[in-house]
Amino acid sequence: MAELFDMKEIEERVILIAVSTDDEDDTRASLDELEELVKTARGVTVDKMIQNRERIHPGTYLGKGKIDEVRERIWELKATGVVCDDELSPAQLRNLEDALDTKVMDRTMVILDIFASRATTSEGKIQVELAQLKYRAARLVGLRSSLSRLGGGIGTRGPGEKKLEMDRRLIHERIGQLKSELEEVKRHRDVIRKQREKAHTPVAAIVGYTNAGKSTLLNRLTDAGILAEDKLFATLDPTTRNLELESGQQIMLTDTVGFIRKLPHHLIEAFKSTLEEAKYSDIILHVVDCSNPNMDMQMHVVYETLRELKVEDKIIVTVFNKIDQKEDGEFPRDLQSDYQVQISAKTGAGLDELLSTLEQILRSQKVYLERVFSYQEAGKIQTIRKYGELLSEEYQADGIAVKAYVPAELFGSLITG
Repeated sequence: MAELFDMKEIEERVILIAVSTDDEDDTRASLDELEELVKTARGVTVDKMIQNRERIHPGTYLGKGKIDEVRERIWELKATGVVCDDELSPAQLRNLEDALDTKVMDRTMVILDIFASRATTSEGKIQVELAQLKYRAARLVGLRSSLSRLGGGIGTRGPGEKKLEMDRRLIHERIGQLKSELEEVKRHRDVIRKQREKAHTPVAAIVGYTNAGKSTLLNRLTDAGILAEDKLFATLDPTTRNLELESGQQIMLTDTVGFIRKLPHHLIEAFKSTLEEAKYSDIILHVVDCSNPNMDMQMHVVYETLRELKVEDKIIVTVFNKIDQKEDGEFPRDLQSDYQVQISAKTGAGLDELLSTLEQILRSQKVYLERVFSYQEAGKIQTIRKYGELLSEEYQADGIAVKAYVPAELFGSLITG
């Protein structure tokens, strides 16, 4: 599909605004994260403003007094727009733009914009377009006025102005078409997944908060050569690579899109086929940036997202990453995980312990086998080498004495003569 925006690269100078209904420190941390999102979307934050209220204003997000204050700052700083730290309703978007007389965006628009610039595979592009159309369909009026103010910039990548000019019927037809295309992608993934299961190859899904170092870890372990930038959502499309452990055991490692706070449910829905890599994995590697002061919050967001995906019952290894950047040596006890290791994906510190932990987990899922195979059964030993862990083999007069760990589903066929 053709590009639907005449992209003009302009410098977006934006003011970030938020409403704090409880913990102002948490709101400030959320705004700091939003600033990083804006930076990733090639925007510049010129000011951050918070209003303390009992609840978000249902019509304009901010109260009237704060709106007047923001309007004045827009004029003083020559800002080109504002970004709200929460997802706005269609009415809030329209009313706030009218009140401020400037382009208004919300956190979801910025995230979608980043997704649009990061998607490289056909699946990723389908998912981004689906998420954007679902979000924009209910906001056509407000977005039209917003887009008429500025011809490009944040919020305009991917499906764009011409798509927004479609009537709702055409948009919903396109959404239906995209859902069908995603179903086809899902069927293809299911075929590949079944092939992996048939080959008895275990899978570990690498999950974590955005920018925790997941791609760097995958690169370090497998030389996958995928993008590993110090940017939010540097990885959007899943990457799967094979890793051979010291025992000879093969395991597939899959990188996934990063999680983030205030990630709307409809975004999770749109990326479900990608996130299902975690759902169908044997092990979850939860990568945590232990140098980040908001580490506890980020871990909570990841576990909440895993619960929403119904994958919290997997074996979880918490991988405390970036120990080379951590100022103190204290690590929290992650009560929701089964194993914990401390590493630096950048320097390689602690990776031996991580690999040893993977070996330990995979071995615990196998059955110990000790048997003498006749020479006519040598093919079974090849099966053990391929799918299990061969501890020893000794050639004797009556056959080959083998000690090994094998997948439980193969045990029966290996012990029968």
